[in-house]
Amino acid sequence: MRDAPNNAPYQSIWTHLHGLDFEQRYIKAGAVRTRYAHAGRRSAPAVIMLHGTGGHWESFCANLAAHAEHYDCYALDFVGSGLSDKPAHPYEIATYVEHVLNFMSALNLEKASIIGVSLGSWVAAAIAIAAPERVEKLVLLSAAGYFSTAANRAQIKKDRGGSAADPSWERIKGIFSRLLAREEARIDDLIGLRQALYSMPGAAEAMQNVLVLQNPDIRQKNLIQDDGWRAIVAPALVVGSLADSDEYLDTARIVSKLIPDASYVEMEGVGHWPQFEDPETFNRLSVAFLKGG
Repeated sequence: MRDAPNNAPYQSIWTHLHGLDFEQRYIKAGAVRTRYAHAGRRSAPAVIMLHGTGGHWESFCANLAAHAEHYDCYALDFVGSGLSDKPAHPYEIATYVEHVLNFMSALNLEKASIIGVSLGSWVAAAIAIAAPERVEKLVLLSAAGYFSTAANRAQIKKDRGGSAADPSWERIKGIFSRLLAREEARIDDLIGLRQALYSMPGAAEAMQNVLVLQNPDIRQKNLIQDDGWRAIVAPALVVGSLADSDEYLDTARIVSKLIPDASYVEMEGVGHWPQFEDPETFNRLSVAFLKGG
């Protein structure tokens, strides 16, 4: 085993998954063939994990084991992302909401708690508003969907769109320099997986459909207004990442005050993926919240 630059043991996706009893499967969620990972007892309460823009279920590889001790856990690839189907039309928030609700119905999940990061947090909140009877609790990481800045939209388009058009190692690694605060957290496994996914036929075209939410007019009409956040009845844990101090941290602080039954915590030394960068802290906070602590 080779060492990371700081002499810590080398990390990979399988560092987190190798001892976990889990399965990767595909299921039709409506018309969308959907890739997902499952771990935990099917008789336990369900937890669904939703990734960010242009991501994949492996962003939760460090969280499945801890949550599966108590919950029936599902981490999926959104429509248009990962290895799920990529229908040729723009993906707005309603598209993702429909996809997740169809995914739940296909698996006979009447209700679930939802953990979402970035775009996933936006979709989770939108589901809680559109179908409150389907949502038990929310855990929102790098919260999005309240406002956006031109600079951040441009950066996302440059990172995801540019990397899908030219999936070189350096371009893909550049995405993770903004997702993860610490260099040693930007492991080769993640870069290699993202490179493989972005190199697939049709990936560049699908990314343009994913990136419609970076169009200012489309973004604006998809944002959740104050009354929407206030309408969320599910208890929520909102996590702010102190090394991701841009619109996401601001959004986390704002929406945690708008959601009626919300708790807010901050994590130090982590970027846009706190669940991956400091899984010990995040898993402890998340599991305690979901269990009612």
